Amino acid sequence: MFPQMWCMKMNQYCSCFHKKMPKFLVSLSYSSSKLTRLCHVLSVNPFWTRILYFIFLSLLGFWGLNVLEPRTDSFKPRKFDLFFTSVSATTVSSMSTVEMEILSNPQLIIMTILMFIGGEVFTSMAGLFFSNFISEKNNVIDDGEIELGNRKPENLNPEQLAQNQGEAFNNGEHLLYHSIMFLGFVILGYLLIVNILGSAMVFLYVSFVSSARSTLKSKGLNLFTFSIFTTISSFTNCGFIPTNENMVVFNKNSGLLLVIIALALLGNPLFPMCLRFSIWVMGKCVNKVGDYCDYLLKNTREIGFHHLFTTRRSCCVVGTALVFVVVQALLFFAMEWNSASLKELNPFERTIGVLFQSVNTSQAGETIVNLPAMSTVILVVITIIMYFPPYTSIPFVKDEKKEQQNQEKRKGKTAKELLTQLASICIFVFLICITERKNMKEDPFNFTPFNFLFEVVSAYGNVGYSMGYSCKLRLKDEANCVDKSYGFVGRWSDAGKTVLIVVMMLGRLKRYNMVWKFS
Repeated sequence: MFPQMWCMKMNQYCSCFHKKMPKFLVSLSYSSSKLTRLCHVLSVNPFWTRILYFIFLSLLGFWGLNVLEPRTDSFKPRKFDLFFTSVSATTVSSMSTVEMEILSNPQLIIMTILMFIGGEVFTSMAGLFFSNFISEKNNVIDDGEIELGNRKPENLNPEQLAQNQGEAFNNGEHLLYHSIMFLGFVILGYLLIVNILGSAMVFLYVSFVSSARSTLKSKGLNLFTFSIFTTISSFTNCGFIPTNENMVVFNKNSGLLLVIIALALLGNPLFPMCLRFSIWVMGKCVNKVGDYCDYLLKNTREIGFHHLFTTRRSCCVVGTALVFVVVQALLFFAMEWNSASLKELNPFERTIGVLFQSVNTSQAGETIVNLPAMSTVILVVITIIMYFPPYTSIPFVKDEKKEQQNQEKRKGKTAKELLTQLASICIFVFLICITERKNMKEDPFNFTPFNFLFEVVSAYGNVGYSMGYSCKLRLKDEANCVDKSYGFVGRWSDAGKTVLIVVMMLGRLKRYNMVWKFS
């Protein structure tokens, strides 16, 4: 957002009209010049524009949640917990400090909007449209997602850019511009179609299956709101569900679980492949956009859009996601088949449940099992998989020439990024141990270093899994201690929650390398 070209053109407009403006408007030109300087600073580093975007949405969401009344008058969540919930929804992290059934229907609608406009598919699409709109067909469009033609204008002044503009368009820049505009519309269509169809399928399933319908009725949840909320939460890979128990109360509704599995996959690992396939289909079916589709499919690397991969890379991403799912499923089958969370299900329901749990570990973060009751091996594997960033890919088929070129270009970079992120997680765990040192002393079986690590990795991966809190593990019995259906972070101090807010923000932007983003 806020590309440099827009900033340069604003300076030109201000200087052009400065002489013609009345005296009482002269001061506005100086204000606009300050705005352009701020705009230039933000355009240099897209990390800050994105984090300002999420902070603004979080504050707006907090205002909406705070103004609206909760479902019950007997208990109202603390303002800080509402702000934490807003950040969690905006960053699609689903870390919770309040029970979901406390929130009223209007508050759930606010959270639905936050998840939708905070999701990666929406933000990437909005970045494309905004960049194209304000660039006015200039030869640079940069919102942190793309750099058209990999051309960098830092060393060119506005006069040189204006002079080169005509030459650029004569050489095909107009095709590049319109192709990317078309790409934005394809993403918009994909976003709307998947969410509308998903909401309809959830609505119809719950309407016709008595067990699911009675569950919603007993909890006083609106069917229409539940359908849209669950669909958007699953597609954006957030993981919030309007029930306190997440998807545990629907563990026998295999049809609903399959719909959510499809939504979670379409919103993350399958998105690049579906995007490429959609472009190919549009090119075959609509002649008017054939040139744009061919250009997008043949110039993937030149366009540099974060979610548009080559066919080979898309297959590698899907294959890697499949490997993660299979590994987890095998471990679940071997170690948790007869666990307490699954023992009430028949073999078919258990199989779907295991598949659901395996998909959600690295995707949406929804669960049908009691995570603290899982074996240590399963929890360690879940922690590792949550750490991997989106679109992690294993090169199943190697192209020796391209592989050698990529290794030369990225020599040492991957290891540096990995160490930086691991070091960041260690620092955050250390800070939380400091903020929660009193709780660690008084309640050592709940406040353990591994539980802190699990919570931090889950927040950094924007997954939303939590070890929860158990009153039975306390050394000292408390008459007022009641197990709540929210995450482990709900028992932390405000200082610890603040650290986790920072973790969720940075995790949402982890594809920006923090090594140079803070430099």
